[in-house]
Amino acid sequence: QQQQQQQHFEQPPGILPSHLHNSRPTVHSEGHFDAGDADDADDDDDDDDDQDEFDLEAESEEEEADDGLLPVERQSRRIERQRAKDLKLAEAELQTNIEDSERFVLPSGQEIQKIGSESEDLAVVHMRIKDNLSTLLNFKEKRDPNRARSEYIRLLTRDLAFYYGYSEYMVTRMLELFPLSEVSEVLEANEVQRPVTIRTNTLKTRRRDLAQALINRGVNLQPVGDWTKVGLVVFEASVPLGATPEYLAGHYILQSASSMLPVMALAPQPNEKVLDMAAAPGGKTTHIAALMKNTGLVVANDATKARTKSLTANIHRLGATNAIVCNYDGREFPKVMGSFDRVLLDAPCSGTGVIAKDQSVKTSKTELDFQRCSKLQKELILAAIDSVDARSKSGGYIVYSTCSIMVDENEGVIDYALKHRHVKLVPTGLELGKPGFTKFREKRFDASLSLTRRFYPHTHNMDGFFVAKLKKLSNEIPKKEKDAVNDVLAVQQPKANGTAKGQQQQQQKSQKSQPQKKQPNGENLKHVQKKSKVVVSEEAAPAPAQQQGKKQQKLQKPEQQKQQQQQQQ
Repeated sequence: QQQQQQQHFEQPPGILPSHLHNSRPTVHSEGHFDAGDADDADDDDDDDDDQDEFDLEAESEEEEADDGLLPVERQSRRIERQRAKDLKLAEAELQTNIEDSERFVLPSGQEIQKIGSESEDLAVVHMRIKDNLSTLLNFKEKRDPNRARSEYIRLLTRDLAFYYGYSEYMVTRMLELFPLSEVSEVLEANEVQRPVTIRTNTLKTRRRDLAQALINRGVNLQPVGDWTKVGLVVFEASVPLGATPEYLAGHYILQSASSMLPVMALAPQPNEKVLDMAAAPGGKTTHIAALMKNTGLVVANDATKARTKSLTANIHRLGATNAIVCNYDGREFPKVMGSFDRVLLDAPCSGTGVIAKDQSVKTSKTELDFQRCSKLQKELILAAIDSVDARSKSGGYIVYSTCSIMVDENEGVIDYALKHRHVKLVPTGLELGKPGFTKFREKRFDASLSLTRRFYPHTHNMDGFFVAKLKKLSNEIPKKEKDAVNDVLAVQQPKANGTAKGQQQQQQKSQKSQPQKKQPNGENLKHVQKKSKVVVSEEAAPAPAQQQGKKQQKLQKPEQQKQQQQQQQ
């Protein structure tokens, strides 16, 4: 470098260095080069040599600028320049490697057999999931032309099931429900516990006073959000939240944020008659009582008798004096009690929205489980609609909610209710949440299902939930439903007649099967035979009065059947 600097400074001021002089060849009008120009053109072809010379020139200029600095400062500047140069080279090399490995190659042969085995490295599986997702998101450019998209999806399903501990069936349902860009986020969110939330009992305290009391006990908390005035989220607590004096006094209840949404959508008013069809353990029931300010009537029903104990305990602890606890099957409730202003149905479901709480859902659920849940939910929502009085001045509303994210248990059930009862969907009044599906794969639902709301763990940081609000228009059941009920009764009636005839035939058979009396020996045999003939002839020949009675019964039977059918209609 010093020699080059000396050569540079020894040259006259008007002359460029030799490696920069005549760097471009001159072309004559005939279109050929001069000999000297051709030599210079050969030098230009070597880009690396030119770049090195320019770098040396730049370094010499930088060193000239450092002449006025101390030796230590010069050395520091030199080290910084070298470090910047190394970083540029590393970035260029990394970019080259990325371009080389841009295309994802599907495994084949023995690699396929290793997929899903316990010996497979999770880090390798995770990297393969990322590469596969990036390929599927830009499939036209990154695909292997010899492989179909279904092969990539099949590999992704197996890898996700192995990495996150799901059954392949459940991963397939998740891939159907969410776009590929969100699937990994959903599965990751199900691995993390939701924040602990509590609901203030406004019958006994205010949220501000409760928050101050808990902060004094070493609890770190803040409001859940602007959408609720009673919710608090707890980050840290030095005391158990289920054993504080405030908890025992009924100032708050441990309740998830998503469980507050159905009651907010129901919006019960004071002095109304409200039914909570599946009430245990009582978080929603006591919330309804607090909104009604302990006026009116709240009927808290649960089909499982063992769960009514916790329901009763929470009602007593929180001071809800307008609640009644009962134990009936929700499907039979219209026969027990009716004419409610509002009904809340938090239906039993598969629990696919609360996988973070119950990890068994990952592998235990099958297609049959979802079909059973959907069937039960359809029966319950019809019973809930029948329990509401459409003529209510302030009500006539039904809120349906589940802790599931599956379409079969949510939009499918609401669409079924719209077709079988005189109801319509109305806005839930909730500020957050995604609209429900109006179409899903090959299924098409009513356009008003966009008024329903869906909540997901990865977007709202709460349990997966679904909320829909219905308004009852008429107490009459559609004609199709009436015809179906009459058909069932008509089928049951001939069965009853058939059973009566069968009983008569069984009695006759039993009489024939009775053992005959032993015949006496000796001379009395003839005498006994004569008597038995007379008795048999008397029994065989019916009396004229009996014959007339039987004829009258035969004539009366069709008339009775007509009367019974009219009464049933």
